[in-house]
Amino acid sequence: MFKHILVPLDGSRLAESALPAASFLAGIFQARITLIHLIEQRAPAAVHGQAHLREAREAEAYLETVATRAFPSGFKVDCHVHDVAVRTVAEGIVAHATELDHDLIVMCSHGQGGAFRLFMGSIAQRIVSMDSLPVLIIHPDEAGEAPAFACDSLLVPLDGIHDHVLALEVATKIARACQSSLLLAIVVHRFETLRGSRTMTSRLLPGTTSQFLEMAADEAADYLKNLENDLLRESLPVQTRVLRGDPAATIIETAYETPVSLIVLATHGRTGTDAFWSESVAHQICSSCRLPLLLIPLSSR
Repeated sequence: MFKHILVPLDGSRLAESALPAASFLAGIFQARITLIHLIEQRAPAAVHGQAHLREAREAEAYLETVATRAFPSGFKVDCHVHDVAVRTVAEGIVAHATELDHDLIVMCSHGQGGAFRLFMGSIAQRIVSMDSLPVLIIHPDEAGEAPAFACDSLLVPLDGIHDHVLALEVATKIARACQSSLLLAIVVHRFETLRGSRTMTSRLLPGTTSQFLEMAADEAADYLKNLENDLLRESLPVQTRVLRGDPAATIIETAYETPVSLIVLATHGRTGTDAFWSESVAHQICSSCRLPLLLIPLSSR
């Protein structure tokens, strides 16, 4: 499935949180790995409290050291330093898609926090908005170290829209390779969690709105049952759930309570103000959940 994994590194321990996941997937899929560092215009002297790599020779030595330290012998690991300064890291990574011919980006999300990050989006989210390649987002643990990575159980949030099944197609391939279990879920709003224009409609037509939500839950159950039967015929361990509540919050809560190893989510790639005002579920999950998240751009179909 994955043949070439790209791992952007900036020299910080936080960015190296992506390395265990890249090593795990490269071992499963026999994939080639490229470690990349991009020299930035007006790069700061420090990043995340550590010296920032700003010279090509220094970056090359760093990547070679990481390649030896982070991956078992026998893995195919290349190192690439883009020494022509780029305006933004996200644009630089996307620009290398054709040159390096990678099909998965694995990176740590460690941008600015709080409301600013929720509003503007992380580098990883901006890459998804510009490119058609899947991006696996890894968060460092509470100590800022690289977390262990596994694919024992996958959560695949769906919404009944045909295009979003693309996430299930990817998750199914990963599940076969890793012998993982699948949890397929659709979240249907409760009356009290409706937002935006739906709130006004619910106030004007409370009874009709409640009936509509119950019908949506029934339809979601039928839809998931059909998917479950198809996957069981392929001997894949799968469960399905219709969940009720705010989509992003409910998905995150379910992922932690189950628990799952990885969330696989299709996204339109909205970031910044677009994601903020459209209440993008993927954007909210990426900004609030620290579990590994594989974002599948719908444009990749």
